[in-house]
Amino acid sequence: MIQIPTKSTSAYDQDTVSSINASVVHGAVSIQNVESINQWKPKQKAVTAAQPRGSATFPPPSTPREEPIAFAPSFTPQAQTASPVPPTQRHVPTLQKPIQKGQKVSLEADGSLTSLKVCFGWHTTHAACDVDVSAFLLGADGNVLGDEWFVFYGQTYSPDRSIQLQEAPSIDRQVIHMNLKQLHPAVKKIVFVLTINEAFEKHLHFGMVQDAYICIRNSQNNNELSSFRMADSYSNIISMIIGEIYQYNGIWKFNAVGNGVVRDLLGLCHLYGVQVMD
Repeated sequence: MIQIPTKSTSAYDQDTVSSINASVVHGAVSIQNVESINQWKPKQKAVTAAQPRGSATFPPPSTPREEPIAFAPSFTPQAQTASPVPPTQRHVPTLQKPIQKGQKVSLEADGSLTSLKVCFGWHTTHAACDVDVSAFLLGADGNVLGDEWFVFYGQTYSPDRSIQLQEAPSIDRQVIHMNLKQLHPAVKKIVFVLTINEAFEKHLHFGMVQDAYICIRNSQNNNELSSFRMADSYSNIISMIIGEIYQYNGIWKFNAVGNGVVRDLLGLCHLYGVQVMD
């Protein structure tokens, strides 16, 4: 199991937080991937490293699906408790190879790609809107290989050390470095999500997030391979599955997902099979 630390020092009562119990699903989706979230638990203050579970059992290899899981939002935000105060903004870089929502492109032609730099950025219109990047490393069954195979601000490395999350030093907000040759062969897909810290408690939503983007670069020469920039307003969701990198017939591809979900980081952990410590 893994413990999700908090990034806030404010006091709050769990009973006052609204629970969101389900997401509306479109398309053919495995019922195992659409669990009900029965209660919201706030993140804890102290950062606690995930406890290793010993030798992990990896899913058997199989042909990964091309089609992503899609979620439709059903969240209606409450009124803001404070007037928006625009935070410090950053310049949005010019994306060289942007694609549209739902579009899939190959990142390589011959399987020779060795490392990637996945960059993320956004603007917010409310000072309390604190966005986090997370990555779920999934096997062919659509679940994480184990609780440790979830990279976020409280666990910045994957167990095989192939993926590392860092704060970006310049234009981007955060960056994930990926060593594809070091990545465990059972990992068939990496899902990248953006979540808003304490969204339920503070009545925050993605209508307060603008120009969110993901930009994938070749680490060796820093050339952009593909990118996706959110253009729509999402005032009825609190998390965003912005994109995913996956293997298909031995070739790494990028899917610009751009789907919002009514789940916080805890809910997304349940969705992808991460067991969270109470």
